[in-house]
Amino acid sequence: MKALHIIGFITQSFTKFATMTTALTSGVKISVESLYRKDLSNVENELFFFNYRIVIENKNPFDVQLKSRFWYIFDSLNPAREVQGEGVVGEQPILEPGQKHVYVSGCDLHSEVGYMRGHYIFERTDTKELFKVEVPRFELFAKLKLN
Repeated sequence: MKALHIIGFITQSFTKFATMTTALTSGVKISVESLYRKDLSNVENELFFFNYRIVIENKNPFDVQLKSRFWYIFDSLNPAREVQGEGVVGEQPILEPGQKHVYVSGCDLHSEVGYMRGHYIFERTDTKELFKVEVPRFELFAKLKLN
C-alpha cells in the first residue's frame, strides 16, 4: 500500500510542478517531465534526488518494442556519467500503433543543477529492424536554486 501512496504522490506532483519536453523520432513520441524531490534529498551531504516521468507513444502503423536505453547525465559540479542497459525499469514493452507506455524513474546528482538526455533502441516487431529514438534533454533543477 505504501508504494501506491508514493506513486500517487509522484503523479500529483508532476501534474502540479513539472515542465514537459517532447520529441518525435521515427514515429515514436517521447515526453518527459522531471521533478526535484526535496523529501529524498540530503542537501547537507550534497545529494539531490529527482524523479522523471516518461510517456512513450507509438505513432507508427506497426508494433514496436523498446529494447535498450542510454542516458547521458550532466551534473554541473561533477563529472558527467553515462548509463545504459536493457529496457526501462525492468521492462521491454511492446507498443501497438497508438499505444502509450508510462514509467517513472529517478536520478541523483551531487549538485543542484543538471540535465539528462539520451536515446532508446527500438525494434519493429514485424521486420526485426532496430532504430534509435531520441529522448529530449530535460533539466534537473533543485528548487532552492530557483528562488
